Amino acid sequence: MTARQTDDLYVRYMKAFSDSTEHTSGCAACQADQRCGAGEPVHERFARLQDAYNARQSKQR
Repeated sequence: MTARQTDDLYVRYMKAFSDSTEHTSGCAACQADQRCGAGEPVHERFARLQDAYNARQSKQR
């Protein structure tokens, strides 16, 4: 029996989601939809990876 290969894109996407929600939960500016300087790259990375994952999923259908 072989181990299932890790889906790197999915793992990175979920890590970015976790990082984004963790940052937002502790940042008043980001909670008010006003991205702070520290949060901007975190949220941008999540958005890029989400777009990439969704695009790949739509191609597989």
